[in-house]
Amino acid sequence: MKQITAIIKPFKLEEVREALAECGVTGLTVTEVKGFGRQKGHTELYRGAEYVVDFLPKVKVEVVVKTSDVDRCVDAIIKAAHTGKIGDGKIFITAVERVVRIRTGEEDESAV
Repeated sequence: MKQITAIIKPFKLEEVREALAECGVTGLTVTEVKGFGRQKGHTELYRGAEYVVDFLPKVKVEVVVKTSDVDRCVDAIIKAAHTGKIGDGKIFITAVERVVRIRTGEEDESAV
């Protein structure tokens, strides 16, 4: 099993959720986060004063899928989250050693 972590623009969340649902993903975790990459933030004006916004709002989407479904899910996320502009985000794939469903005690793929 693999965990896919995608950092995306907030307004793309619904499209990504729908794309993952079409891939058969039944559960995901979403976290509002802040960060920056090559964007390096931007400057804004507030009441005539200029200030730098270092960290930009993003959304972190985490799903655990079978290894055989990783490429399909990653492609779906890319297609749904892509705007072609800087700051579209990143996707990280990591190995998952063990999963346990707390309610039933099921483990690994049956727990996903």
